[in-house]
Amino acid sequence: MKKKIIVLIICIFLMGIFALGIFTAPTIITGYEMYKSAIDNTNLEDAINQVRDDENYIELDKISDDYLKLVLKSEDKRFYYHFGIDFIAIGRAAYNNLKADSLVQGGSTITQQLAKNLYFSFDKKYERKIAEVFVAIDLEKMVTKDEILELYCNIAYFGEGCYGIKEAANYYYGVDPIELSTEQSYALVYTLKSPNNYNPNVYKPIAVYVLPWTRAIRPKQIKA
Repeated sequence: MKKKIIVLIICIFLMGIFALGIFTAPTIITGYEMYKSAIDNTNLEDAINQVRDDENYIELDKISDDYLKLVLKSEDKRFYYHFGIDFIAIGRAAYNNLKADSLVQGGSTITQQLAKNLYFSFDKKYERKIAEVFVAIDLEKMVTKDEILELYCNIAYFGEGCYGIKEAANYYYGVDPIELSTEQSYALVYTLKSPNNYNPNVYKPIAVYVLPWTRAIRPKQIKA
C-alpha cells in the first residue's frame, strides 16, 4: 500500500513537471532567442569593456565598505554563494507574484541585474528574465564575483541621470565613493529600489535602525 502511494506521488510530481515544461517552453525559447540576439549584437567581453572604459569607472577598493555591505544585504544576500541564480529568491518572488497575480518581484541576483543593465530594457517581462539568466551564467563563467560586483556598482542607475556609484556619490553628496557615510550609503542603496522615486533628492532618510528578527537595515523616511 505504501509503495503504491509513493508511486502515485512520484507520478503526480513528474506529470506536474511535464505540464510546467509545456507551459513555460515558449517563454524559455523566446528568452533564449532574446539572449542570443543580444550576445550576437555585442559579445559579453565587449559589453564589459564598454563599462570599464567609462571615465567614471571606479574599482571596488575605492568604494565605501558600508556601501558594499549594504548593497549586498539589500540586493543579494547570497551573492558569494550562488552561480548567478538564487533559487531561494526566485521561489519567494514566484510566491509573491502568484499572490499579487502580476510580476511584482523578480528575485534577481546582482549578476542578473548586471546582465539586465548590460543588455536589456527594464520591462518586467518573463522573456527578459529568462534572457538575463543566460547572460548571468555567462558572466559567472567569464569574470570573478568581485568583478561582477564592481561592474554592477559602476553601471547601476541612481536617478536624475546618474549611472554608477562614483557619479551618484559626486552628484548627491559631493564626495567620492570611498568617503560615503553609512547614512549616505544606505540612501543610495535604497535608491536602487526605484531611482526616480527614492533618490536622495526626493526622499531624505531621517533615521536608520535594525530589525532584530531579520538583521536588515530599514530607513524611516520623509519626503524632501
